[in-house]
Amino acid sequence: MTDQGPIAPKALLFDVQGTATDFHSVVCAEAERISAGRHPGVDWVGFVDRWRGEYFSALRAATVDRDNWTTVHSVYRDALERLLPEFGVTDLTEAEREDLALAWQRLVPWPDTVPGLTRLKTRYTLATLSNADVAAVVRISRRGGMPWDAIFTAEMAGAFKPDPIVYRMAATYLGLAPSEIMMVASHKYDIRAAAALGFRTAFVARPLEFGAYGTVDVAYEDEFDINACDFLDLADQLGC
Repeated sequence: MTDQGPIAPKALLFDVQGTATDFHSVVCAEAERISAGRHPGVDWVGFVDRWRGEYFSALRAATVDRDNWTTVHSVYRDALERLLPEFGVTDLTEAEREDLALAWQRLVPWPDTVPGLTRLKTRYTLATLSNADVAAVVRISRRGGMPWDAIFTAEMAGAFKPDPIVYRMAATYLGLAPSEIMMVASHKYDIRAAAALGFRTAFVARPLEFGAYGTVDVAYEDEFDINACDFLDLADQLGC
């Protein structure tokens, strides 16, 4: 636990890809579906891992520029064009490549996500704070029935997390001080960036984020206000 005193947030901000939703199994399954058995030797699990890695590399290299925003969809799409030939996949049509890139907008909630959010919503304002595009988060949320009160994304700030601008933007829109907001994520860099600005923090372990054989840091840390195994556990600890 941190030394900021009693935990009394008024709003919770949630990361979406990986924290609230399962991207790995969904994108792997979509790649296999679109491949339709034409590429039996392709390691689609490894492909998705590399694809996600390319996404993070692009975000780290991005500069703050609200007027010339690069959408996350275009980041995934460009990375896809580079990776497919590397994995020996050269025969997907333009429509199939676009369909595969859009798999990142068809993510599904973890089983505990909606029940946990429903309980948390009885006491707190719930909003997203995602690096994904606004349109993508809207589609994912509608498909998954996630009951957010508001959707905030990096696109609205013109910068990607963990840039401080993104967290401050969400606090401004909520009309709350950082100390009145808790950032919830399964990625420690995300909540550490929020904590540096005075936000409360909740780490939610997602051991299957990169699949059954993926390597994920799920160790609880005393620096976070709350460590939880899922959203239902988070609701329990926040008295919902």
